[in-house]
Amino acid sequence: MADGKGQTALVTGASAGIGLEIACELAARGFDLVLVARRAAELERLSRFLQRDHEVRARAVPLDLLAPDAGDSLETQLEGEPVDLLVNNAGVIEIGAFRELDRESLLRLVQLNAVALTDLTHRFLQPMVDRGRGRILNVASLAAFQPVPALNVYAATKAFVLSLTESLSEELKGTGVTITALCPGLTRTDMVDKAQRQNPLARLTPSFLIADSREVAREGVEACLAGRVVVVPGATNKLQASLVGLYPRSLVRTIGGWIGRSGL
Repeated sequence: MADGKGQTALVTGASAGIGLEIACELAARGFDLVLVARRAAELERLSRFLQRDHEVRARAVPLDLLAPDAGDSLETQLEGEPVDLLVNNAGVIEIGAFRELDRESLLRLVQLNAVALTDLTHRFLQPMVDRGRGRILNVASLAAFQPVPALNVYAATKAFVLSLTESLSEELKGTGVTITALCPGLTRTDMVDKAQRQNPLARLTPSFLIADSREVAREGVEACLAGRVVVVPGATNKLQASLVGLYPRSLVRTIGGWIGRSGL
């Protein structure tokens, strides 16, 4: 599993959930890690664990990607070290009727889920192309495939991530650089725990429908290293994602609206 030996992966949102598991998966494959998140203590613990258990270099970079100079600060701290694999995982969620949600919270969600991801992708993509090799793994969501009332802006940002990834996959053909969108359904993370606390419908979700974050991370990393463009973990999720494209948009909206109103 040492296919990452001598390479560096940068993982955002690495302090918990899918990001943490992706970092562990990459370390097991021999990648050195740059770990980015706001929570310094969690990052330092993860860094020490990865260095001890996998004998890789793991650097903790506590950083709020919502800060205006976050991208510049990150590049400065890297000191010119090349990034061979970029994992855009950092994200947040807001649940509820759009008109009732806090405007500033929604704008922060868009900034982190879409704008920061675009910024980092743009910063690190061209050096990869110049070297003739590199990989990008964008963590989207099953929600990217359809409108989801009550997850309105979150789903819209994930649709943006999926569309951007697929567009770039075509632009990058022949460059030696690949880009992958990981589109998990409900996954046991801090984000889903928050959703279940806030939303009655989410609390009714059977536990067997909530995926294990380690398995989701493994599938995402494997797809990324294989150069696949879109990966949807889980048979039920794959079926749902494939069927959405076959239904009339009006039916997709109607079903999504019924589900969303049930949870508001």
